[in-house]
Amino acid sequence: MSEGTIPAALDRAAEDFAGREALVDGDIRFTYAELARRVRQAARFFEGHTRVAICSPNTWHWVVAGLGALYAGATLIPVNTRFTARETIDILERAGVSALAITGTFLGTDRLADLGSARPGTVLRIPVEGVEEPVDGVTEWDALAGYDSRFTSPAQVNDVSDILFTSGTTGRSKGAMSSHRQALSVAEAWADCGGLTEHDRYLVINPFFHSFGYKAGILAAVLRGATILPQRTFDVRETLRLIETERVTVLPGAPTIHQVLLDAPERTDHDLSSLRLAVTGAATVPVALVERMQTELSFDTVLTAYGLTEAVVATMSRPGDDAKLVANFSGRATAGFEVKLGEHGEVLLRGPNVMLGYLDDPEATAEAIDAEGWLHTGDVGVLNEQGYLRIVDRIKDMYVSKGFNVYPAEIEQALGWLGGVAESAVIGVPDAVYGEAGKAYIRLSPGAKLSTEDVLAHCKRNLANYKIPRFVDFVTELPRNLSGKVLKRVLREENG
Repeated sequence: MSEGTIPAALDRAAEDFAGREALVDGDIRFTYAELARRVRQAARFFEGHTRVAICSPNTWHWVVAGLGALYAGATLIPVNTRFTARETIDILERAGVSALAITGTFLGTDRLADLGSARPGTVLRIPVEGVEEPVDGVTEWDALAGYDSRFTSPAQVNDVSDILFTSGTTGRSKGAMSSHRQALSVAEAWADCGGLTEHDRYLVINPFFHSFGYKAGILAAVLRGATILPQRTFDVRETLRLIETERVTVLPGAPTIHQVLLDAPERTDHDLSSLRLAVTGAATVPVALVERMQTELSFDTVLTAYGLTEAVVATMSRPGDDAKLVANFSGRATAGFEVKLGEHGEVLLRGPNVMLGYLDDPEATAEAIDAEGWLHTGDVGVLNEQGYLRIVDRIKDMYVSKGFNVYPAEIEQALGWLGGVAESAVIGVPDAVYGEAGKAYIRLSPGAKLSTEDVLAHCKRNLANYKIPRFVDFVTELPRNLSGKVLKRVLREENG
């Protein structure tokens, strides 16, 4: 094993922070020394496998199995727990996975059983919802305790550490490959910007199968000796309880998570004074939300960041940036990235941490990364004089109304200024007069009352006439993926 690998980082943490809590999940409380021992046992189980997949919610088992696969020298393939069996099998086959750690029953579905005979030859079952009947050819989690924990990792710094599959919302998912060096570099940059230390207690709500939960979560914590507290699914009451009882200091998440915390009637019954750092990010983060997070959720620092599966963390704000800058911009370049704007204002990224390429897809790789090494993100952005990036929208989300380009995120930002609007999503819909017109989906804050007329009057005061939505739909919730991003594709499908 060479320096600069994820196993080397874990070994260093086990030495430097041996007695500090590394992982807390219910009754489980592992020090870094104990975590490293468990990981080496898992590595012994995965020994000899080239690619290992994990399909499980955020639990301590995921951390041990994921780090164990990496420690064994395998490439880690995280699988979205909401994928259907067909989608999961597609990834397992395309990635050539020979070993799989998977939950049995989770959220009412037996994910292991659903795979049937398509499962790999080596399967480790992660217990999530109680004891389940034995399955022939499947190793139960408790069996890992019998494996020898003496293990030397064969991992090398430039080996492919992981393949993260894109969500596939615009087509078939693609597997973005990164090396150990790259994975640690983006995690280190995130930890630097957030000032993460061994005294932090980090509640990870972002799914581990996502780069934010895995790299800005698990790996960042290991690099700094912070305590990892996984949460299986976001439940506001459980989140409030964990913040108070476990004295959580770091709580990243999509803006909606923090909005729900602010709106929770139980919030004032809990001591949230331990919170110090929030990291969020989206096309729209209202200034008012940032200010409320600081005043009502006790955060000393609220940062925004921008990244994608192919680059993970490309820009990030810094402690000391004011609320308006944090809300309107996604920070400036980090992790060795260069940022510039290309045609139509598309955000282009270049640097040592751009993905190695897409798995077995040279055409898609060449389309995403040009001959000069610039990654074409598909996001439209603006750069200020200090190099801070504001994401205007996705190129594909832009629509044309009255002959003008309209970026929904600009309208959503304006709607965020209207009292009573908790969040919004705007799409373009077919219109006989304008070609396309805006339709705003709005979720109100608890107890708030607004009419369509109120919304349109506000828009008229704050937006050019061609940007004003023609339609307003009040909804109780917006469709989202597990990372908290609104699925505008679903909204567009509802409108034909």
